[in-house]
Amino acid sequence: MAHIKDVEVLNCEYGKNTIKFLRLHREGKKHFVKEVEVCTHLRLTSCHEYLDGNNSAVIPTDTIKNIVLVLAKKNGIATLEQFAIDICQHFMTTFCQVAYVKTYVQEVPWQRLHENGIPHIHSFICVPNGIRFCEAEQCRNGPLIVFAGIKDLKLMKTTQSGFEGFYKNEHTTLPERNDRILCGELFCKWSYGECKDFDFDCIWNKIRECILEAFAGPPDCGEYSPSYQKTVNSIQMHILSKVQVIEVVLNNTFYNVVDMKNLGLTNDKEVSKCSKHNLPGLSLKILSLKA
Repeated sequence: MAHIKDVEVLNCEYGKNTIKFLRLHREGKKHFVKEVEVCTHLRLTSCHEYLDGNNSAVIPTDTIKNIVLVLAKKNGIATLEQFAIDICQHFMTTFCQVAYVKTYVQEVPWQRLHENGIPHIHSFICVPNGIRFCEAEQCRNGPLIVFAGIKDLKLMKTTQSGFEGFYKNEHTTLPERNDRILCGELFCKWSYGECKDFDFDCIWNKIRECILEAFAGPPDCGEYSPSYQKTVNSIQMHILSKVQVIEVVLNNTFYNVVDMKNLGLTNDKEVSKCSKHNLPGLSLKILSLKA
């Protein structure tokens, strides 16, 4: 067994995960909601609690949870990014033993309910149009870095997609296709760099619009996609006009046209079987693509 003096501690972090709560804000009779899940991790200036069992500098995870809830109460949640910034700044300015802090915040997609075009003052509906999230991190005496993103965004187009001309050998069984359903679940994360005065809501909405435009193409005719890879690239090129660093992961879902000849029917790509749970998905990830 190695002695402590022979071991170098590379990283020693701890924190509180899955702090889930709802923040209600009232403006007269009109209510606004933010339901979030927060994970906050710390790295202390020493590792005494890990090496020696000395807990004198340790901020309990229950305290971390309570601080997050208190900040939500006192500051509200104007945007996820600003709330993550508030959390990082609080730990850095309050606890001298904290060397590094990282916090992750994701939001439940509640939208205000409309009845006959009229927005309801206190009723909401959960709409799965993708989950918004952000991360903020800071080292002591270093800049506060902010990331943001969208995940679990499910997209589909029923034509204008194919996959042809790929490399083939004796192990290839996949047929070429020039007209197929393209469907996937998208994860997209970008960096704002050092914290500045950004309109986080505006940028997030603009990037979501870029994703949809790049995936679908013009509404009257669409745009042909020769591969998932090219679709990911198109999405990234659209987004890079707004931010500097972008990561995109597109996990695909296969739809195979059902052969109905034995049933005496001609199936003109009208009925397809989802093979999501039977075939491995395609994951495409590009890191640090900079404008």
